[in-house]
Amino acid sequence: MRTKVAVAILNWNGRSMLERYLPSVVRYSEADWCKVFVIDNASTDDSVDYLNSHFPTVGLVRLDKNYGFAGGYDIGLRSIEADYYVLLNSDVRVTPGWIDAVISYMDSHADVAVCQPKILSERDNSLFEYAGACGGYIDRYGYPFCRGRVFSTVEKDKGQYDDVASVFWASGAAFFIRSDVFHSVGGFDETFFAHMEEIDLCWRIKRAGYGICCIPSSVVYHVGGATLGAENPYKTYLNFRNNLLMMRKNLAVRGYGRVMLARAFLDCLSVLLFTFKFDFKKARAVIKARVDYAKCKKHYQRSCGNESFAECYGGSGGMKYYLSGCKTFEKLRSKWR
Repeated sequence: MRTKVAVAILNWNGRSMLERYLPSVVRYSEADWCKVFVIDNASTDDSVDYLNSHFPTVGLVRLDKNYGFAGGYDIGLRSIEADYYVLLNSDVRVTPGWIDAVISYMDSHADVAVCQPKILSERDNSLFEYAGACGGYIDRYGYPFCRGRVFSTVEKDKGQYDDVASVFWASGAAFFIRSDVFHSVGGFDETFFAHMEEIDLCWRIKRAGYGICCIPSSVVYHVGGATLGAENPYKTYLNFRNNLLMMRKNLAVRGYGRVMLARAFLDCLSVLLFTFKFDFKKARAVIKARVDYAKCKKHYQRSCGNESFAECYGGSGGMKYYLSGCKTFEKLRSKWR
């Protein structure tokens, strides 16, 4: 049966997260026009038994193996009929009205295809959450940052970003999208498996002419790093490889060669920095990412456009951050106004 809004939570061996956070999702989401689903990536723990016993009203989509974030959603959403999908991490605590505020905005702005709420840290509610904060942006060399988080600096939420804003990408932790747009642009790139897939999808959606916004009147709290922590070399590998593939697919023709040459230099610099820190596993992860990118880039058709977007910083965010002291979004933003 079709519903207006489907909240879809991807799960893999996440019984503890479901037990902790699913109650708030059900309490503040289920309605005549909204249904909650869990897409299970072939969990080997007792997640499914727990759901069947404690949340009989939650729809369950069971997959035959772990397809990762990208594949799990691509496959799982095929069996969910809704006007809007809300892709929600299992480690997110939602608040009253979190859906209504965003859907109301999207209902009245037909040109906006994707939105996200304000995302604060579940560990420290006064801080923005690293992976999304108050909406995502990107610099010329493919490095993402957010309103509320620039590189490794996370800001306190003082209401400084409480305005609705056009952004370049929305966080996959709480990702609102029109279902027809999701399917028309091909959904997530399953090669990515996890990490960067939402930025790649948003880039394609921007190129298709749609808007992406952050709606801060909707607030959620995200734990973050529940699947792959920042210290995990595999996460480093996925971030570097997928970022390069994303650039290959979406970067405008004009200046492509110069940008990718600069990225090669910056990635070599990352290898050196990890080596100097004696973090040899991450150094090897970056090298492997570059090697695997070189192997598979030929399978990706280059973008033929010359799009430029106001939400993309035309310089190096890293240079401004490390050399000019632009540690907050507003300071960095002032450099491209």
